[in-house]
Amino acid sequence: MSLTGRLADRDNWLADRCSIDLSLGVVGTRSGMLIMREAHYGTTRFDDFVSRVGITEKVAAGRLRELVNAGLLERRPYRAPGARTRHEYVLTPAGADLAPVLLALMQWGDRHLTGERGPALQAHHEGCDAPVTVQAHCARGHVVPGDEIALSPTDPDGARR
Repeated sequence: MSLTGRLADRDNWLADRCSIDLSLGVVGTRSGMLIMREAHYGTTRFDDFVSRVGITEKVAAGRLRELVNAGLLERRPYRAPGARTRHEYVLTPAGADLAPVLLALMQWGDRHLTGERGPALQAHHEGCDAPVTVQAHCARGHVVPGDEIALSPTDPDGARR
């Protein structure tokens, strides 16, 4: 799959509205993406994010705050019996919408980076146990190979020019 040369009117769009750039501004750090991975895997507690992602408490606190401010995670109070009130971090609908992005990164890494060791995890459909893959589809349901994907500039209201 490649989008090379598939952008119609290459010089007639504004990069300041680029959705890839805007998305990376929210989750573009390694620790941010790995925190989101862990949130999708069911991690909710601060100490678990620190240990599972392998980052310092300071980095975890900063990234979690950024992800909450961006609307990807929600901070909720909880209190274990006999302990002080603490906070857990749960996915918002916007955070849950990152699942295909995480799966696509996993699929790409499985194909190009894991080598002989193979992947650590495999995504599969609980309903039938078949592997889950990420593919581009058009609004009519067709699988679209990369060499058939065209990009067109849009107006600020999102209408295609």
